[in-house]
Amino acid sequence: MAEGPIRLGMVGGGADAFIGGVHRIAARLDGHYTLVAGALSSTPEKARASAEALVLPRGYDSFTDMAEAEAARDDGIEAVAIVTPNHVHADAAIAFLERGIHVICDKPLTATMEDAHRLADAARASKALFMLTHNYTGYPMIRQARQMIADGDLGTVRLVNVEYAQDWMTGAAEGKQAEWRIDPARSGAGGAIGDIGTHAYNLACFVSGLKLDKLAADLDVFGAGRTLDENAHVLLRWQGGAKGMLWCSQVAPGNENALRLRVYGDKGGLDWSQEDPNRLWFTPFGAPKQMLTRNGAGATEANTAASRIPGGHPEGYLEAFANLYSEAARAIRAHRHGEAIPGDLLVPTLEDGMDGMRFIDACVRSSAQDSDWVSP
Repeated sequence: MAEGPIRLGMVGGGADAFIGGVHRIAARLDGHYTLVAGALSSTPEKARASAEALVLPRGYDSFTDMAEAEAARDDGIEAVAIVTPNHVHADAAIAFLERGIHVICDKPLTATMEDAHRLADAARASKALFMLTHNYTGYPMIRQARQMIADGDLGTVRLVNVEYAQDWMTGAAEGKQAEWRIDPARSGAGGAIGDIGTHAYNLACFVSGLKLDKLAADLDVFGAGRTLDENAHVLLRWQGGAKGMLWCSQVAPGNENALRLRVYGDKGGLDWSQEDPNRLWFTPFGAPKQMLTRNGAGATEANTAASRIPGGHPEGYLEAFANLYSEAARAIRAHRHGEAIPGDLLVPTLEDGMDGMRFIDACVRSSAQDSDWVSP
């Protein structure tokens, strides 16, 4: 007999919030969840209005009220998605983890290292699961790239370069999406490096399988009156001897969501772009470049497992996001039955979140020291 959907709650992500809408679509795409409760805004009036607009069975004025009430219900939520600005992540996640409710949290983990350690302590003490939505790891071609590198198709990895360029902060920082990102109290010590740089860094680690040894970062602020970085150039030294570069920018006109990853070994190279996500370019050394496609000829098991439809029918951002929600559902259902979490799940974990926080901290420290090399 098939199991019913997982009862899901949401903190943040009101009716007009971009990322809240993305999480809701991702959660329902494969039919694993039903959204039944939410504390959707930091103000009670907006929270109630959003709950009504989304036709939620139960709306709450605050996440603390929601955590307490849902934990006391026989039909309370089993998991909560936290899609607030960074400074709320820790307190919200802890409130649910302490009550045995699984947490699916947007990145980065928190706003500060102090909050990250508080959250990590709570997650490790809880019987509930904690998962992080670094959604770009859900793309089928990214899964294929990871598998190809693990299988030795590139040989020994020598270079891992990643970039994530946008232009939407080039002018005045206007609107809900911009205002909290330029506020250190809500965003944390990192601006672009925390917002999109962590995505780029996580993707590089996920695909290459490498661990960072040290970095040298140059963080820049161009906008008048702003204090958080809008552009970052980071040199990377990976454990084992590989080198790399990371560039992220939110002030690069002409770039919308230009996330690109290139990995080179002594036997070949890979090149992938998020704006053309169904294709992965593979070049064996000394041979013609090959175009590999989502669920197409030459697709690996990891590629096809993350695909829903035949090759040639585009899948993209929302489907990649949904892959993480579907993997989280598998973990939650295993937990329901007291079973071990499946070993093939690739949804990011607490440790990935802590790694991202150490990366942000190292970049800020390095830049403050005139781009000295520092270890995370």
